[in-house]
Amino acid sequence: MTPPQGYSRTQITLHWVVMVLVALQFLLHDGIADAYDVAEETGQYAMSVPVIGHIAGGGLILLLACWRLILRHDRGTPPPPEGEPAAFRKAGHLAHLAFYALLIALPVTGALAWGGRQDAAAEAHEVLKTLLLLLILAHIGAVAMHQLVWKTGILGRMMRAQD
Repeated sequence: MTPPQGYSRTQITLHWVVMVLVALQFLLHDGIADAYDVAEETGQYAMSVPVIGHIAGGGLILLLACWRLILRHDRGTPPPPEGEPAAFRKAGHLAHLAFYALLIALPVTGALAWGGRQDAAAEAHEVLKTLLLLLILAHIGAVAMHQLVWKTGILGRMMRAQD
C-alpha cells in the first residue's frame, strides 16, 4: 500500500476531538478525584455529574482512539517530513504508539479503579496520567521544532485534509 500524502478529514477531526476531550479530562479531573477520595474513606462510590462526565469522556476517548487505530491501519499515515533527522523520525513513531497505548490504557485503568474498585488500577491510572501529560508536552515541543527550526510545515498536515 502506498502511504497517503496527508491525513484524511476523519483522521484530522478525530485528532482534534481527542485533544479537546483529553484536555477536558485534565481540566475537570477534580470532580472524580474528590469522589474517589470519599469512596476510599466511606466505601460509597457515588455517581455525580462530574463523575459521569469523567467516565463518559474516558469511554469516548477509548472508542475514538480505537477508531483512529483502525483508520491508521486501513488508510495509513503520511511519511515523516523531509528534513526530519532519523533519530527524531524513530522517536516520533514511538511517541505515536505511546499515545495510542496511553489513550487506551487510561480509560481501562480508570474503569478498573472506579467500577472494579481496584487500588492498583487507581495508582496505575495516576502514573499513566502523568506520562500522558509529559508525552503531550513532548509532542508540542516536537511540533514547535518542526515548525520553527526544521521548517517542515508539519502542522499543516493536521489542518488540511488529503482525502
